[in-house]
Amino acid sequence: MTDFCVMTLTGEQAAKFLQGQVTCHVDKLNADIFQPTAISNLKGRVEFGLWLKRIDDMTFEIVLSADCVADFAQHIKKYGAFSKITLSDAKPIYPVVIEGVPTFSETDTGYPLTDWQTKSIAQGNYWLTQPTRGLFQPQELRLHQRGGVDYDKGCYLGQEIIARLWFKASPKAWLHRIAGTGDTPDAGAVLGNNVTVVNAIAKSDSANAFEALVIARPDDITAASLTALALPEALQQPIERQV
Repeated sequence: MTDFCVMTLTGEQAAKFLQGQVTCHVDKLNADIFQPTAISNLKGRVEFGLWLKRIDDMTFEIVLSADCVADFAQHIKKYGAFSKITLSDAKPIYPVVIEGVPTFSETDTGYPLTDWQTKSIAQGNYWLTQPTRGLFQPQELRLHQRGGVDYDKGCYLGQEIIARLWFKASPKAWLHRIAGTGDTPDAGAVLGNNVTVVNAIAKSDSANAFEALVIARPDDITAASLTALALPEALQQPIERQV
């Protein structure tokens, strides 16, 4: 099994079911890209970080970390018990970079996982695993800046809290790309006092150094002796709603 798996959700109610689950708008998906999105819990925190592709009105491909597959299948079984849907067994899918963009292929091309991880961290393309399930809000992860949250769609799991944070408040911490020295931290580790690691990878060109995506306030990054690095322009914008 690879680090990631793909599952296919089919059925005449597949689109309707997913619309009540994921943070993005299902009708805006297409068959050309895997759209990063999420299923949140009732507290508005991301339970499953997903990439979702709409093949047609009744067929959707869902990519997630392999260690979350069993829990995801149980989630779909629980919430989809009365919907006309079928979830396939998981099968391996392989991280690749195409035209500079991290994505996935069902063909094993031999593309190095570490290269995909490095490119993903540079682009803010986080991936959630078991240690980071339920820790972060979509807005903290800048998921809305990547098209993964639609604040105008109807009800879905955690929607009330997610919408309240967007329209009436603002997260105190959010996604940053940073560099640090020392051992590469695990996902979910806390650096300093308040810098939580989403993903990290050792730097190939420097001993005893790493890059990471973290959730933190800017002052906490400085206090932890970490260096802030640039993200793509779209992910450098303020995370709060602009009015």
